[in-house]
Amino acid sequence: MLTLPLEPTDDRANPIFKDAAGCATWLNQLQLTNLQQAHGRLLKELGELNRYPMRGQDRLDILELLQETVGFIQTDLAKKLLDKALPLNDLELLTFNSLLHLWQAMIAGYQRGLQSFISGEKQLARHGALLCQRCLHFTGLKILEYLRTGYECPPGLWHQLHELYAYAEQQAFQHSETGAQSNCTASYLKTLLVCYADPAQLTRWQLQQIDIWLSLWSNTLTIANHYATSLNDAPPLAIDLSGSQGLQSTTEISGHASMRYLPMVPLSKLLRVKIILLQQGQTPLQVGLGNQSDRQACLELLSLAHQNWCEKKQLRACVRRPVNLPTTVVGEPARIFQTRLFSADTTDEADSASRPENWQMKDESIMGACLVRTDANGSKLKRRQLIALHTVHHAALAATVWIRVMQDGKLKTGVRYFPGQPEPVRIRPLNQPLPAEYAFLLPALPALKTPASLILPRNRFEAGRIIELIHQDGRIMQATLGFSVEQGFNFERASFTIKK
Repeated sequence: MLTLPLEPTDDRANPIFKDAAGCATWLNQLQLTNLQQAHGRLLKELGELNRYPMRGQDRLDILELLQETVGFIQTDLAKKLLDKALPLNDLELLTFNSLLHLWQAMIAGYQRGLQSFISGEKQLARHGALLCQRCLHFTGLKILEYLRTGYECPPGLWHQLHELYAYAEQQAFQHSETGAQSNCTASYLKTLLVCYADPAQLTRWQLQQIDIWLSLWSNTLTIANHYATSLNDAPPLAIDLSGSQGLQSTTEISGHASMRYLPMVPLSKLLRVKIILLQQGQTPLQVGLGNQSDRQACLELLSLAHQNWCEKKQLRACVRRPVNLPTTVVGEPARIFQTRLFSADTTDEADSASRPENWQMKDESIMGACLVRTDANGSKLKRRQLIALHTVHHAALAATVWIRVMQDGKLKTGVRYFPGQPEPVRIRPLNQPLPAEYAFLLPALPALKTPASLILPRNRFEAGRIIELIHQDGRIMQATLGFSVEQGFNFERASFTIKK
């Protein structure tokens, strides 16, 4: 049953505009040069409007006028949070909460309209599908705001999204067109698929493209009550309409009456055809991807989308085992070097500012681990950041793969281990009067056919550069840097050869 968590209206509410004409006049006078101020005015007036008792049709007309301006301001303001380290600072949190509040104001407005429809307002009789689709759309945008910023979405918001779609099914208007190639099913699936693609790891451009493409491909996507699988086809994904999560693998959830399924074979075929055509030299416009000039960027995004949506999750090289190990973590390369986690001398000579943070390891495999910070405060983290961790069993260098701020405020991250036992070394360019800098030497692992490599500070790599490699025991070797193996936020891993 659909529940709409709405506060009572208030006769004392006094919005500046009370009909579409007044709203249009106000929008024409709204100055967008000061983004923060315009955002605040919109939020204030929407709050007043949502408290104001009025006919549902008038409310709908006003909200439809506000949509474009709200979207423009939200998109611009969200750029302030682009690729920020987590957790956000106080000023960034203020921006983040402002974004959430404006999405919620739009949700509440359309929910009031939907409530008027349910109550039988005659003027809204033909707008039920539109109102439900708008509720789905803006609820999805609020969920996406959480996930792309790196914050865990409240379970109740997912539950609200599923309830809205279930209501659309009950009213049999889930496929009713609501304009701009959209309907309740398309809006619902767009949110589910974008969130399943791990939006925190996508750029704003990639998110915008996926949004555009999913609108173009809406006829390819369907929701079914049952599913079938075949060995070499893309596996279907599952949706629990009574649950509080997004899409899940069918292997992770048991079937019951509220289950729905998303067949992925049609979307997989569409993506693979477009990938092949781009590889053959066709332009994104020729392939039906819109007027995008960067063929390689489109090709990479299509491949990533296919991997996330249509391919079976790769089995880990070793099954992750649940653990509950106290773990110390250092998140800056220079501080990692200072704490001597990997040296024979394990005496902690670091000052208090360099001391490791306290975390808890939740699960681990030979490839990586999942960690939750137990300290109340600590440093920020970014994706692809070099960290060192130490448990009672071992010490390791790792790179963060994903980072999330949980509902309780704790920081959670998944990390990928670098192979082998790292050796702290120092490096300096040959014959240049520069101080030596920290680095880490990763040993060759013949069993894995992995040659030795160096982890350097970011922006220190230059192919062909000759450096001095200074070991802890005082030995000095000359080495020539080869090629960049990978780049991270605060490091670069490079191949090298020792000069004889």
